[in-house]
Amino acid sequence: MPADPGLFAHGLALAGMAAAIVYWWAAGRLLRRGDAWPRWRTISFTAGSAGMAWIAVSPLPREPFTAHMMEHLILGMAAPLLLVLTRPFTLTLRVLPPGAARRSLLTLMHSRPTAWMVFPPVAALLDLGGLWLLYRTELLAAVQHHPLGHTAMHAHVLVAGLLFTFSICQLDPVRHRRSLLLRGATLLAAGAAHAVLAKTLYATSPPGTSFTTADVQTGAQIMYYGGDMVEAALAVVLAASWYQAAGRRDRRLRTNLLQTTSPDTSP
Repeated sequence: MPADPGLFAHGLALAGMAAAIVYWWAAGRLLRRGDAWPRWRTISFTAGSAGMAWIAVSPLPREPFTAHMMEHLILGMAAPLLLVLTRPFTLTLRVLPPGAARRSLLTLMHSRPTAWMVFPPVAALLDLGGLWLLYRTELLAAVQHHPLGHTAMHAHVLVAGLLFTFSICQLDPVRHRRSLLLRGATLLAAGAAHAVLAKTLYATSPPGTSFTTADVQTGAQIMYYGGDMVEAALAVVLAASWYQAAGRRDRRLRTNLLQTTSPDTSP
């Protein structure tokens, strides 16, 4: 299933390029006014946007399921991670001047619907549940030759991947910052579900499809090992978050201890 050359493919490529240009402009504006913004974030966002554009316009393997699984891995896992790590909403809030636009974005980020969508178990269900429906029912067979259904499938994979990655990392401001324990447990459960799905695909093709056995097994291996790599990267992000949180807690404890044990020098 090579990348659709129609409207969605061109739109995805243009969206990736436009997003990268806007991010470059926003990061450059911060730097020009003397504010700090790590350059690696701009590089990461550019890589994620380029991955989206590459999927849309580049030639993929001739085997249709292998090509489809490469799309799934980049659109649903690798690109979302590269994009979420760059804290795009934080950058937007820092660039926007005080006013209606900034208040509207904050309201959206702190709204109850957003909080539910980025609640880790809910985001994992949207992401992994959609994949199980796609590959273990006849849904893939129903949409693979229909442009509108094909477009909806790709859009779901991208949006669900972004929501899941955002819910695990939680680097941008959100209504409720969930605990590391909940996010870690969700990541483990999602990783297990993803691995089991890949193994079932290696054994049995998606219902109603006519892919060759070799094609399906290659695609399943891409899903299994590629998914492990991205999930390991997410685990590193969680570990770094725990390390930073522990460091801040230790600094607060030391500060409080010094304040309570310092002698009173007042007259």
